[in-house]
Amino acid sequence: MEQGKTNTGAPKKYRVGVEAALEVMGGKWKPLIIYHLFTGCKRTSELKRLIPEITQKMLTTQLRALEKDEIVQRKVYSEVPPRVEYELTTYGLGLKPALDLLCYWGEEHLDKVYGDKSKVLEDF
Repeated sequence: MEQGKTNTGAPKKYRVGVEAALEVMGGKWKPLIIYHLFTGCKRTSELKRLIPEITQKMLTTQLRALEKDEIVQRKVYSEVPPRVEYELTTYGLGLKPALDLLCYWGEEHLDKVYGDKSKVLEDF
């Protein structure tokens, strides 16, 4: 089913804006991919290194979905071997304030639960 459409092809109705936002960037992996792209272009292998728990297939699937929703753009360089990079679009960069707030909240949560977030929060 195409995003924002019902099975009949009619526009989907949303109760609140957060539904639409989560439809585009929700899930376990998309926010992490977007977060890592805030620092600039990344090759697939770089993203895989930054998110080691994600499978190659899932990374590819999530990047394609983000590309379809115009959150990321894929740049292919005509080299041998071919080089592909992903970067956030201007539209995708608009997610930065929301993800920054989630990040800050998550760190405060870790402090609350563990007394000190540095016990469980890795540096990378």
